[in-house]
This record gives sequence, C-alpha cells and structure tokens, in this order.
Amino acid sequence: MVMISGPLGCVVVWRRMAYFGDTLAHSALLGTAMAIMLDVNPLLGVLIIGLLISVLLVLLQRKPDISSDTLLGIMAHGALAAGLVLLALMQNQGMRIDLMAYLFGDILAVSWNDLIWMSAGVALVLVALKFLWRALLSIAVDEELARSEGVAVEKVRLLFMLLVAVVVAVAMKVIGILLITALLIIPAATARRFSNSPEAMVMLSILMGAVAVLLGLMASMQWDSPVGPSIVVAAVVSFFVSRLKTI
Repeated sequence: MVMISGPLGCVVVWRRMAYFGDTLAHSALLGTAMAIMLDVNPLLGVLIIGLLISVLLVLLQRKPDISSDTLLGIMAHGALAAGLVLLALMQNQGMRIDLMAYLFGDILAVSWNDLIWMSAGVALVLVALKFLWRALLSIAVDEELARSEGVAVEKVRLLFMLLVAVVVAVAMKVIGILLITALLIIPAATARRFSNSPEAMVMLSILMGAVAVLLGLMASMQWDSPVGPSIVVAAVVSFFVSRLKTI
C-alpha cells in the first residue's frame, strides 16, 4: 500500500491537492454504502464513485465562476453526508453495518478477497505511474510549460485523480476513510525536507510510510488502540520529529 501512496502522495504535496484527496476519501463512504446496498464488493463501489467524482470535478473546473476549493468542499461534504444518510436508512431497515470500521479502518475485517483486490489495485497503479510519471513531474513543475511541451494536461490530471481513487479504495479497510489522506500527505511532507530530487523524495516517502505503518501496528498490538489512527499518529510524530531543528 505504501508503495503507491508514496509516489502519489508526493504529487499531491507538489500540486497542493490535499483537499482533493479529502474529497475522494469522503466520497468513498457513499461508494461503500451503494456497494452494500447493491450487494457488490465495496472496493468496486468506491472506484465507481471516485471515477464519477473525478470526471465531475474536471468538468466543473472549466467554469471560471466557481473556485476549485469551493467545488471540492461542496463535493466532499455532499458525498460524505449522502453516504451517512444512505447507511442510516439501511440500518433502519435492519442491516448491520460497522460504520466505525469504514471510517477509521479495521485490519481484522480484511479478508482474502480484499487482499486480492488490494494487490490488483497496487499493481494497476504502479503500472500506470510508470507511464505517467514524467508527465506528472512536468505538470508539477509548471502546468503551462508542460502543456506547451505537448503534455495532455487535462487527460493526465484525470488519470491521476483516478489513481488516487484506487488508493482510497485499496486502503479503506486498513486505514479508514477519514484517515486515508493523512497516509498520502504526511510521509511525503516528512520526506520533502530530506530529499534533493523527486525520485529521492518518492523513495523516502515510501520508507516513511512503511515505518509509520509498522509503528502503528506495534502500538495497536501493545495498547489495543485502533490500527488506522495509530498509523496516522506514528506518521505525525515522525513529521514533527523531522522538523525539530526548524521549529
């Protein structure tokens, strides 16, 4: 999981797209609710909703009268609220749904079927990144310059959004919907201070993410704390430790 959250998180940090990550993460609850209602794999529901949100965002961003952060705020809170309402309606009809597991993650709820989906998602993102990486770097440096060099900026941006949606889907059960963005942003932000090239930042971000996951799992086993929040706390502590000399 950290193998894909690392490079994608770096792009999110470079492009200042943290709010977009939150939007996709919040929309995952709506995708999960719809998947449960239709009796299909929740990962599939999250991917479909993530696709719709990404396409809708690209279309609406063409309207100059609405800023991107306003659009993201509307879509994030709207999707989260719709997901909560839909889950509540299903619970009122007698369905048993562990909402906390989806919001904050539950590693014990991960099945072999989920692991297969996760592995497929990780492989898909790694292959896509191999072909998109140079274009993503060009856009991160200067979008207009990348466009003048022939990079299909809109297409690459949409594909990147879909890759983030895949990360949200595969990490949902482990880290939780409300905390997924933290695993994207915090290791990348920590690695940025110690990196002198984009590739070095990506590798260090993957390492920081892996350390946070390991420490979070150890803390969860030691103190019986929730796995997802424990991983995020470990990542946050690592970030502030890395900033001690600059405070």
